[in-house]
Amino acid sequence: MYLGIDLGTSAVKIVLVDPDQRVVAQQSAPLEVSRPQLLWSEQDPESWWSATCTALDALRADAGSALSGVTAIGLSGQMHGATLLDAADRVLRPAILWNDGRSAAACAELVRRLPSVERITGNLVMPGFTAPKLVWLAEHEPEVFARVARVLLPKDWLRLRLSGEFASEMSDASGTLWLDVGARAWSDDVREATGLPPGSLPRLVEGSEATGTLLPSLAARWGLGPGVVVAGGGGDQAAGAVGAGVVRPGDGLLALGTSGVYFVAGDRFAPSPERGAHAFCHALPARWHQMSVILSAASCLTWVAALVGATDEAAALSWLDGAPEEEVPLFLPYLSGERTPHNDPNAKGVFFGLSHDTGPEQLVRSVLEGVAFALRDGQDVLRETGTVIRRVSVVGGGARSALWGRILATALEQPLDYARDAEVGPAFGAARLGRLAESGEAPEDVCRPAPAERTIEPDPELAGPLHARRERFRELYRTLRTSFA
Repeated sequence: MYLGIDLGTSAVKIVLVDPDQRVVAQQSAPLEVSRPQLLWSEQDPESWWSATCTALDALRADAGSALSGVTAIGLSGQMHGATLLDAADRVLRPAILWNDGRSAAACAELVRRLPSVERITGNLVMPGFTAPKLVWLAEHEPEVFARVARVLLPKDWLRLRLSGEFASEMSDASGTLWLDVGARAWSDDVREATGLPPGSLPRLVEGSEATGTLLPSLAARWGLGPGVVVAGGGGDQAAGAVGAGVVRPGDGLLALGTSGVYFVAGDRFAPSPERGAHAFCHALPARWHQMSVILSAASCLTWVAALVGATDEAAALSWLDGAPEEEVPLFLPYLSGERTPHNDPNAKGVFFGLSHDTGPEQLVRSVLEGVAFALRDGQDVLRETGTVIRRVSVVGGGARSALWGRILATALEQPLDYARDAEVGPAFGAARLGRLAESGEAPEDVCRPAPAERTIEPDPELAGPLHARRERFRELYRTLRTSFA
């Protein structure tokens, strides 16, 4: 048996997977994001640990017999977060998350200090990445910065608590801006440019390698045997791709979580930072991937459902059958700023075209379309680099909606495959990486794509109206950009 732990932004999700790659049990525990100031986004790492323990305790109560057979654990998690530790491994302050926009000026300062940073890393310096957060910290919280002895990404802080190991892996490390992504090694030049001492960054492994074993006290708590392997794992997007079998060149993954990520696998490092596309290591050896990212995706649906008084997202979606398309306003989904293609932390969410006839149904429909248009912007950036996209699988909580799938497929002009267990993709991929670390099997034998339960094709009746509205969507951002600033 194999355990996959995914530390997301809104919840910790855990799945138990058997040798036939069936999910036999799963649990989750919610997390809250703190926004103490404009553009800030933080979480207390202790809340990650508490949620992980809560979910594992529930899993033992629900499926203790199956859980006792676990031989390996894989980790996945939200990327880019700066978890800061002192010399005794005590957390110094709340973790600064991936969707935090405070470090825009620090990005410019990092480029000033090291003009070659984007050439070394293959990625544009953006506020969401980890390294600029440390530049910001040195200026604004110098007493905290002076005590920083170690920096860990969120899932790797969980690794420290689970196994006592100070380690990370290539896919998550790619999103720090400290990694020479082509060489799959830390860059001393970039580390020094952020003022961090040697030894402050964890040792690196591949996602399918072991980093250590579960601490005996924790194994006893959850009824596991000795020597349970803890794998390198992967950043949430790479782990989700492993779970969906997106490991061959041209395979694509659309992840509709808090953020929206368009991920395409490749067999070479292909950087193109000019328009905010990411070129990262995959969670498997000798593999890379490209990625476009929008910072708010399914979180926009959660937001608008609360705004219009729906009990939840499903209730909001159930209102849409009678929404006349001509009354739908445009929506810019930049509730946390935006990454691809704008790299604009100041961008804001916008409804445009409201009238006395605009009701809750139109607002919900507008949000679904706005997220789809933003993802299409990212797809266009990937294709501009010469990337060929052969097939696209959809995972994440937003994958539940067939209507959203029809809008997305039409806006992207791309058939979308929906597979079983689409909502637990990163955790399932983490379990696969745990299995590889323990068994030594070939990745291609384990990381197979699940058969699509359904494929949603572009809708010809929607194509014309959506194309016209997408052009207006793009023009709206161009018009408002200086106002956001």
